[in-house]
Amino acid sequence: MALPVTQGPVRVEPLEGGAVLRVVVGGSKGNIIDRAVTEALAAVVAAVRADPAVKAVVLEGDGANFSFGASVPEHLPDHVEGMLKRFHALLLDLVDASVVVLAAVRGRCLGGGLELVMCAHRVFAHPGAMLGQPEIVLGVIAPFASAFLAERVGRPVAEDLLLTGRAMPADEALRTGLVDEVADDPSAAALAWARAHLLPKSASTLRFAVRAARHGLVARLRADLGALERLYLDDLMATADAREGLDAFLAKRPPAWRGR
Repeated sequence: MALPVTQGPVRVEPLEGGAVLRVVVGGSKGNIIDRAVTEALAAVVAAVRADPAVKAVVLEGDGANFSFGASVPEHLPDHVEGMLKRFHALLLDLVDASVVVLAAVRGRCLGGGLELVMCAHRVFAHPGAMLGQPEIVLGVIAPFASAFLAERVGRPVAEDLLLTGRAMPADEALRTGLVDEVADDPSAAALAWARAHLLPKSASTLRFAVRAARHGLVARLRADLGALERLYLDDLMATADAREGLDAFLAKRPPAWRGR
């Protein structure tokens, strides 16, 4: 596989003779998903799609947390359109990667971090993990989660997370289906699951099985995201409260909502 062991802020570790890749998101405190991380992950996903020997990818964050989410400064008006399009393209490529994607979650997994995780086929979480979509607290919304989260947990749970912005503990996430397994070492649990269920399978047939299981999903997501991006960029970002929420977060002060 012609993939470097490091790709900018993303570290790639071949396991099981290259049949499994551990992909570790780092680059900053809290593993913020900024442009550099997004572009590095996109390069990794492209390389994975081109390598027929890869059966699974294990996504995890560097250190104590998976990710605090997408870069808040990149949500500001001068940057937000490019940020959304790059990040959504990455997520669509990950959903359509034709390999099994596993996620190992420790600590906080928030915002864009959870959107990355929900692309996985199976999610393993530490008992202390907290998962949520806090965008509404900042006066904005989560387009990809709005389109895809209900696919995983059903609409009532998805709306709970999207409308409250609360973080869900691992035990509740397990009950709702947001997480598939809780383990003290989620990375080891993901690798053990891959060894038991994926490594004995034909790599080529496994890719066809992934494509078949997600048939039609990417086309639907792409259409939904097109509409949600316009809602975000044309309508939401025209409000005073969206800018106030972002400015308040960056200034580390409570927002003063105006209701418009």
